[in-house]
Amino acid sequence: MQFLKSGSLFSLWIAAVAMISPLGHAQTVAVEPLPVWEATLPAYDDGAYAAKVEMLIAKYEAAGGRKLAPGEKKKVGLKIYTDSGPGMATPVPLVKAVIGALERRGFSKEQIFLVGLNQLRLRMTGYLPSLVTGQSPFKGHPFYVLESGRFYDPVWFYDSPLPSRFDPIFAEKSVEGIEANTTKEQDRKSFLATPLFLDADFWINLPVYTDHQYLGVNGALVNATLWNASNTARFFRSPANAPAAVAEMSAIPELRQTWAFTIASLEHYQFIGGPYFNSLYTVSEPLVWLSADPVALDSFMLTRINRWRERAGFKPVSEEIRTLDFAETLGVGSSKATPGRVIRVGD
Repeated sequence: MQFLKSGSLFSLWIAAVAMISPLGHAQTVAVEPLPVWEATLPAYDDGAYAAKVEMLIAKYEAAGGRKLAPGEKKKVGLKIYTDSGPGMATPVPLVKAVIGALERRGFSKEQIFLVGLNQLRLRMTGYLPSLVTGQSPFKGHPFYVLESGRFYDPVWFYDSPLPSRFDPIFAEKSVEGIEANTTKEQDRKSFLATPLFLDADFWINLPVYTDHQYLGVNGALVNATLWNASNTARFFRSPANAPAAVAEMSAIPELRQTWAFTIASLEHYQFIGGPYFNSLYTVSEPLVWLSADPVALDSFMLTRINRWRERAGFKPVSEEIRTLDFAETLGVGSSKATPGRVIRVGD
């Protein structure tokens, strides 16, 4: 069994055990379907995003009866996605709109930090300052670059007997900057980046959607888990490994307690060949989604991805990829497309 270890908590392990019946069968945790709010963008510029994001967040606050505001830690984190490079990164106007909404609710620039995986791709996509101009649209906001290794806590890790980092396919990249002399115990651990759930009052997930050979959908769940941890290349040796890791990481109570919601723009998404950007297989829809249920968002996007794959003459994403099923079983969310679950905002 795979589980998270921490200094004093092993709650995910307890939860997993509780879901096994006396006969040894996994029991799905019943989750009430949460709404997905949807807004139409009249344009892909700063003004359009600012107006629609404010509406979406206001609807979320009204539904929960609580406004977003600085708490005890007086910090909020934004988990962005830039790892497919230019052309398939979290839109800068979306991030600026979320920051504006948070500043109106009492957060200062210094209290709103951004989390990304790779420094070069953060720079290439316009998040970190340009080496030519030195300018960035996010001046004054702290950036946490996870591949620097500075934001992993040795106490928080996902322990798994899956293949270690020394995979001949991924070897060159997966050992970059890593000590040559590591133990088997170290190689089976993926350390979690802790700023989002230890340093912030809450955090917001801002993924971009692509398909993925092993995960099916590279979106809300993956951006919050595998792209928020170290030593994850090892999970891609088998189609069954990565989906299980994503589901179990997303079920970590401490991560979920501070994960406020996900906002996803459909300004651009990719239906085949991902996560590597290929403009031939991208789609654009003037929509923004907000939901506290990442399983619902990923499920709705899977339907869209399959629809476009079929139109282009490709097979749909394999049903053998069980990422969403696993996450739903662990109570992370619900994939049910119930009547009225998608609520239009601002029409």
